[in-house]
Amino acid sequence: MRNLQYHTDLCVVGGGMSGLCCAIAASRHGIKTVLIQDRPVLGGNASSEIRMWIGGAHGKDNRETGIMEEIFLENFYQNPGLKYSLWDSVLYEKAKAEENLTLLLNTTCLDAVMDSDRIVSVKAWQTNAETFHTVTATYFADCSGDSILAPLSGAEFMYGREAKSAFNETIPPDVADRKTMGMSCLFQIRETDHKVPFTPPAWAYTYESDADLPYKDHHKNDNFWWIELGGEWDCIHDTDRCRDELLKICYGVWDHMKNKGDHGVDNWEMEWIGFLPGKRESRRYVGKYIVNQNDVETEGHFEDLVAYAGWSMDDHFPAGFYYTEGYPTIFHPAPQPWGLPLRCMISKNIKNLVFAGRNISVTHAALSSSRVMATCGILGQALGTAVAQAIHDGCTVENVDIPKLQQTLMEDDCYLPWHTRTLPTLTQSARCDADVVRNGLDRGEENLWIGTMGDTVCYTFDRDSSVSEIRLVFDSNLNRNYHNMPCNYPLVQTKFKLPDTLIRAYRVEGIDKNGTVVASVEVNDNHQRFVRHAVNWSVRSVRLVPLSTHGCDTFRVFDFEVR
Repeated sequence: MRNLQYHTDLCVVGGGMSGLCCAIAASRHGIKTVLIQDRPVLGGNASSEIRMWIGGAHGKDNRETGIMEEIFLENFYQNPGLKYSLWDSVLYEKAKAEENLTLLLNTTCLDAVMDSDRIVSVKAWQTNAETFHTVTATYFADCSGDSILAPLSGAEFMYGREAKSAFNETIPPDVADRKTMGMSCLFQIRETDHKVPFTPPAWAYTYESDADLPYKDHHKNDNFWWIELGGEWDCIHDTDRCRDELLKICYGVWDHMKNKGDHGVDNWEMEWIGFLPGKRESRRYVGKYIVNQNDVETEGHFEDLVAYAGWSMDDHFPAGFYYTEGYPTIFHPAPQPWGLPLRCMISKNIKNLVFAGRNISVTHAALSSSRVMATCGILGQALGTAVAQAIHDGCTVENVDIPKLQQTLMEDDCYLPWHTRTLPTLTQSARCDADVVRNGLDRGEENLWIGTMGDTVCYTFDRDSSVSEIRLVFDSNLNRNYHNMPCNYPLVQTKFKLPDTLIRAYRVEGIDKNGTVVASVEVNDNHQRFVRHAVNWSVRSVRLVPLSTHGCDTFRVFDFEVR
């Protein structure tokens, strides 16, 4: 057997959306990173193996940006037919594009070497290559969801529901237990132009009438999230047991819809069914701070705020599919948004262990809001950025300069509630004919410059000035009402496209003191909200000239800055 050795700054374990965003952010900020993923594809619950669409914060203008929005828009651009294999490829491409990032797929972390309260290295097995990989790193980020490094390192963790009295919460039970939210196997259906029969496997369950599926909406526009089990079992060690039961239920539900009454699916066929359950909850680390229900309800105004959530406290009953007393979950209200601190991503007792995703240091009640994938993604980006800053500044993650980290995240198009981005000196000192593009706020209709054909935005300097970077943020319609991928495939798909509001073609011009354009950058097929251009200009003014959009009849720009 081969045994390959790596010495790196950051080892990320888990290639779901949190791990992917963590690894990309860290590598973009200049540190060597290894990403270990135990599956052949990235994305975790969002991948082609599970196919849960990505949810995030509710509320106007609260959509997550940064790397998450970059990935969404890349998918709409590269994958207009909404093929899950191409979605997998978009995620793969994002990881492989980073020169500081080593990606290990099909690789399972199985051991850790400790030196007192520090992880020295982890060992992982790559099945298809019959290779052991040993990774020595300065920091280890567990983004695995199930917190695999907890039992391997001795890190403190929580499992199950705390008692109400533990954190003075109202959502948990009176007495603590080891029950969790369960896991789901999803299935997808596709509409055809003809009637399609369905014969279930002999081992599928049978549901003769709607009365056999109480409180369970089952229609062609559903993603069948309520086919859920495991919350009363062990959501780690009973995963295969859950899968076996979930498959029987899935086939039984589709048999019911096709063959037991009229559910409007005569022309629909089951196209895909998942054999890998998507998990909601298992181990949660104990961090420097444990976020609880009260923090959620008071909006999480933490001094070290580095990310936010805004999903309701969506607390699924542990019995899942077999809960029959009402709707399968309770949506307890949560602010939109509420803040999450860096401290909830740093281990309490293992010095170089950090984490992002659904396994952060939160109570069960707080988890019910913070666990959704877009939130996990921005947590990952915040963590990767924080580790890179710590390594560059020669300090621990716990002691990073928080205002500096917050400014870096906002500079990378990560929204932080109640914070405003500091503008470059050159942008502040120049004359600008549209001040709204330099107010440090990159979302909200009130922060948009809106123009029509022929309109431009221009910065003018008192003397020739050196310009090294152009920063642009366009309008990708953060209030669009569709996800990254669909849950089913009708004959005609009318959503899931690049936003019409997005600027497609534009030119940035460097102009000398005589009014002559002496340098320019021209883009004719833009599909991103956040764009940076590195330049080397000495000019008297810089002008943005929008040329076309992806369908909107106005040009919409949040930010145009010069550095």
